[in-house]
Amino acid sequence: MGSPDLAKLSLNTATVKAQWTLAQAIEGCARHGIAGIAPWRDKLAEMGLKAARRAIRAHGLAVTGLCRGGFFTASDWLSDNRRAIEEAHELGARCLVMVVGGLPEGSKDLVRARERVRECLALLAPEARAAGVPLAIEPLHPMQAPDRACVNTLEQALDLCEALGEGVGVAVDVYHVWWDPKLAEQIARAGRRRLLAFHLCDWRVPTRDTLNDRAMMGDGVIDLPRIRGWMEAAGYAGFHEVEIFSERDWWQRDPDEVLAVMKERYLRFC
Repeated sequence: MGSPDLAKLSLNTATVKAQWTLAQAIEGCARHGIAGIAPWRDKLAEMGLKAARRAIRAHGLAVTGLCRGGFFTASDWLSDNRRAIEEAHELGARCLVMVVGGLPEGSKDLVRARERVRECLALLAPEARAAGVPLAIEPLHPMQAPDRACVNTLEQALDLCEALGEGVGVAVDVYHVWWDPKLAEQIARAGRRRLLAFHLCDWRVPTRDTLNDRAMMGDGVIDLPRIRGWMEAAGYAGFHEVEIFSERDWWQRDPDEVLAVMKERYLRFC
């Protein structure tokens, strides 16, 4: 396995969401020589789809993903996901990341929640295929099963992919899957066709908040080079997208410092 390739580095805009607008993030990527960007839809709405598309293209950035679709527990899930597919198509995003949602309010039926995820994805998948937008199911850590995603392992996500057919794959976020004893096996199972996105950060010990206390690469306990090696051995040749939710640390810093550190840590620890 070779060293990390800086040309494959992408900024997920969650990493600087507290400091920058999407326009500022686009300019920041260009200024720091970061070739990819993955916008979040709230920031995209603030900037406007057409303006964002123009700015991204003007700076020559690849849209490595759009965050996010899913949340099938919401009352407007169908219309919202259709809008997300349209947005991903207009931006030329390499995938639309799907965070599927947890249990409906008042429910304890996890089995039914997972069945509903499959049903909703089955409805959306043909529309996404027609738009040329791959759907990337992102399994989330089991601690987020009740409220954010009831798909919690790469194996579960790949079972859905096999049921849904072409145009559906997975987003591998190290924060959510690093602990899984089947991770290497399931990455190999996914292969090039299903591996649509690769998200980087680190797991802080102790973690002070299960949602907003991710660490910068090298500040935690995840064996990042090993997981990158599994991804590359399985045929993944796409971008490496840094996504850090960090209310107490990185969201408090100058965003230009964040991007500079991100580049240095990527080359040293990934």
